[in-house]
Amino acid sequence: MTDSARRFLSLGLYLSDRPSGRPSGRATRHGMRFAPILFTAAMLAFGPSAWAAPLRQQLQVTGYVIDAKLDPAMHTLTATAKVSVTALEDVSTAVLELNNNLRVTKITDAKGTEIAADRSASDSTVRLALATPLAKGKSAVYTFAYNGPLFGTDNSPVEGLKVAQVGDPISYLLYAGRWFPMVGYLTNRFTAEMHISVPAGERVVGSGYTGTKTLPDGGSEFDFSWTRPGFPGTIIAGKFLAPVSPPGGTNIHVYTTDAHKANAVPYADTAQKEQDFFTNLFGQGESGKLYVVELPDDTVPAYWGPEVAALAGSRFTNPPNYRLLANTIAHQWWSSEVSPATLNDAWVTNGMSRYGELMYVEDTAGKTAFQTAVTDIAAGALAYDTTPLSSVGRLDPFSPDFQSMTLEKGAMVFHMLRWEVGDKDFTDILRGILSQFTDKGVSEADIEKVAQAHTTQQLTPFFAQWLDGTGAPDFKNKFTVYRLGNNKGFRTIGQIDQDLDLFNMPVELRLETDGKTEIKRVDVVGPSSQYVVETFGRPRHITIDPDNWVLKNTPDMAVRVAILRGQQMVAQGDYVGALAAYQKALQANSNSSLASYRIGEVFFLQRNYQAAANAFRDAQRGDNEPKWTEVWSHIELGKIFDITGQRERAVNEYRQAVQTNDNTQGAINEARKYLQAPYKRPPEPS
Repeated sequence: MTDSARRFLSLGLYLSDRPSGRPSGRATRHGMRFAPILFTAAMLAFGPSAWAAPLRQQLQVTGYVIDAKLDPAMHTLTATAKVSVTALEDVSTAVLELNNNLRVTKITDAKGTEIAADRSASDSTVRLALATPLAKGKSAVYTFAYNGPLFGTDNSPVEGLKVAQVGDPISYLLYAGRWFPMVGYLTNRFTAEMHISVPAGERVVGSGYTGTKTLPDGGSEFDFSWTRPGFPGTIIAGKFLAPVSPPGGTNIHVYTTDAHKANAVPYADTAQKEQDFFTNLFGQGESGKLYVVELPDDTVPAYWGPEVAALAGSRFTNPPNYRLLANTIAHQWWSSEVSPATLNDAWVTNGMSRYGELMYVEDTAGKTAFQTAVTDIAAGALAYDTTPLSSVGRLDPFSPDFQSMTLEKGAMVFHMLRWEVGDKDFTDILRGILSQFTDKGVSEADIEKVAQAHTTQQLTPFFAQWLDGTGAPDFKNKFTVYRLGNNKGFRTIGQIDQDLDLFNMPVELRLETDGKTEIKRVDVVGPSSQYVVETFGRPRHITIDPDNWVLKNTPDMAVRVAILRGQQMVAQGDYVGALAAYQKALQANSNSSLASYRIGEVFFLQRNYQAAANAFRDAQRGDNEPKWTEVWSHIELGKIFDITGQRERAVNEYRQAVQTNDNTQGAINEARKYLQAPYKRPPEPS
């Protein structure tokens, strides 16, 4: 696996406090359990820097008419694309991006005159030498004829990762795959009419389905028309079964191959619930239709397009992976209906898709699950918080830094805005953004204006802190309790200190007294802010921001951030760096079961079994946070004993795992499997 592909896999910003589905690659073969934060289509929201178009976009593509034929047996795409453009400045050389695997055979203008063009493999562009320059504001139509193989990772727009492939049983032409000439990736909105021809027995899913024709050769042509400016650039074709819809539903359709048909119905039901939830929250989307479709496991875990929510086959689990699906569906509003005006604005759509996912968790699984998810997101937000959100466009869009900032910190900005203005105003702000910028790009400045228009609070300090600055406060609380006379209770006089000089935001205090618990909202401005609270019972414990509404540094968060960065390093193959990060977590909390467990995983990968066993034992002797570290440490120890020829000791560990009654991520099932047959170390990849 290339460094770029490892980096791409790391962008899921692995949750540090629970095991989850196993990622592809070497880590899976060695039994590592990462916890990806529901990797979403946002991970492909932006192409790598190698795809750099001109520094300033010269053309705007307004629409396409594409005729494409897929030949899965030969893995080839043959297409013509009629591209309508408008010049944003005087243009003598038109530059468009196109997948390097596709060979351009002919380019003509609206009059049929052939246009000379050069192919630049270094940045995957086609440069048209216009005989007549196109003046600023003028429009033109250019027709491209092209073909080529789309299979494997060679010349992929994302090094080491498949984003466009024609094959059996599923072909996928993701918008990120640059399978048609394009500009302004994810910022240039366009309309599209597409006619996709496939062999007999295949179905095609895309945006704006209008009908199917039978071709003379027995194949089929699927027709699509998306007339609103957007991103209808994803086509998925394959040997899908007849679509499944929820009972009484006509707008949700789930397409799977035979391998995953058993889970089509629960996914249809879940998609309907999530679609209804987001519609009630955000308002009616661009379309009431939604096609949930299976992707192969050799590409991204999830992807979106208008009316399209695509999930890898391995993600069609039972019960459904409702968070991954919710995040992907949320993109129908936050990426499709509105999009970032520039790369610097990516936090708006990436962040709100993530936060929409969390709001669905809150509605479905309750407050505790929601707060746990928020804590996970906060760790991701702090993992690479060295660049202001307003400047993330200068980062490599496929770096962990960019993804951490736009997804996780972006989500936290919306979370904190909700706390600042209240639920009603927050919902009004979201709906205001969507209604005012439907089918348009939205900027940071636009968000501020809409937010300010829907609340009486002054939000300039809020956005200055979280968009133009970095870092998070580290709250310290000092207080003194005084007894009031005549049995009138107690007065607490306190002071909240924190280390950001310009910080200005309300913070919640929870005072646990001999009687009831009291809640107070305190405006924290600058390094030091005082408060006075009167209670009937004597305060025994005071907590700052108990429900985690504010992004902040705490000792627990320091552990989470260090572990998160370590997991990302493991995903990139940097085991030395990962061990250093995990050791940093242990320095913050020497009793952390999670840090010890992650250290054991790395040593296990390195086949340093004695060190791995020591670490798993340390995890069992630690703080038992999270609880699953106990059961999985037993299983990992059992594997080590099996590998080293100590079957009796291995069986004992597997039995202890079963006795925990903790089946997190199928732990008990796995332990029982190895009780039946010893664990065998898989061979090293060739």
